[in-house]
Amino acid sequence: MNSKAVFIYSNQFQNYKFGDDHPFNQLRIELTYDLLKKLGALAPSQIITPRFATDEELALIHDPKYINIIKQAGQGKIAEEVGLNYGIGTEDTPIFPNMHEASALTVGGTLKAVEMVMEGKVQHSLNLGGGLHHGFRARASGFCIYNDSSIAINYIIKKYHKRVLYIDTDAHHGDGVQWAFYDTDQVCTLSFHETGRYLFPGTGNVDERGSGKGFGYSFNIPLDPFTEDESYLKTYKTALQEIADYYKPDVIVTQNGVDSHYHDPLSHLYVTMKTYRYIPKLAHEIAHKYCDGKWIAVGGGGYDIWRVVPRAWTYIWLEMNDISYLGEGSLPIEWIEKWQDKSPVPLPKTWDDLPNLYPEIPRKKEIEEKNNLTLKKALAIIRNDSENIITIV
Repeated sequence: MNSKAVFIYSNQFQNYKFGDDHPFNQLRIELTYDLLKKLGALAPSQIITPRFATDEELALIHDPKYINIIKQAGQGKIAEEVGLNYGIGTEDTPIFPNMHEASALTVGGTLKAVEMVMEGKVQHSLNLGGGLHHGFRARASGFCIYNDSSIAINYIIKKYHKRVLYIDTDAHHGDGVQWAFYDTDQVCTLSFHETGRYLFPGTGNVDERGSGKGFGYSFNIPLDPFTEDESYLKTYKTALQEIADYYKPDVIVTQNGVDSHYHDPLSHLYVTMKTYRYIPKLAHEIAHKYCDGKWIAVGGGGYDIWRVVPRAWTYIWLEMNDISYLGEGSLPIEWIEKWQDKSPVPLPKTWDDLPNLYPEIPRKKEIEEKNNLTLKKALAIIRNDSENIITIV
């Protein structure tokens, strides 16, 4: 292919659906896809159809018994109490028809993204249907049935024999991926998230550093609620640059949850589009500096599907294709007119958020100081800062 990047897409991604009232809504993928098309930024030759992951591929992370339970659940063939033992049938992760097939397509989309990059067909790939980072070996969690990120990373290790830097900017800690690779040096995980003191899943403390061969390859930056752009970006830039230089990966995988935005209903962070412009920009630079451009990106959280997700995810694709920053320009009027009647809130008209999006934060200085201390503790092992390793609580 002549393209630098591919976009994994199918309208069948909409089949991963927990119900009309559930916050996880994959309509956001179609909204982003349509925005890119209306913008003229997505060529037909760049769109790649996902495939279904095989049971053998799912078993790179998940217990075969769990996979069979998911299959049976999607056919209405298991009792409620059995499902609960595996994390399904809960308020967070309800059972829905054909849930195995919908989940296997999500995983297959991420595996297709991996194959396109690792086989040298493109440098970058994007599967916005993926990023389901809470799934465990034999348990669903936090809207995530199969953990496509973990499966894809293990696929890279087993098939291509490469070391992976996994970067997670979801507001919720990337626990499933961290624990899957906690004891190996073949993967370095880095998660930026709201502190688990107040938010699901409650993990991602700064002292979760890995174990055995994996000690020193798990990094967490738990940020205080009400963290704003300046503090978020300082920690992101500093940590990613130092950790990439420390680990020197062969390939990067980024999970691009966009639920740290002020408008998101499921978190308490206060970032704006300024942060979501910069996150993929630095990831892109890191990929070219250390990995010959090898960058696989997936979606993740994001529950304001109208005002936040399409704009934020568009920036990933624009960055992958070296399309310059749109700044204060307007969104395509055709996109706004198509979707406004379906949206419960007024759609944004500009790429950037408007000034004075939220009231002034009275604890701003205290929050920034706390985040700076967290950053220092998280990077202590790289900096040989024994004082901050010892004093972690």
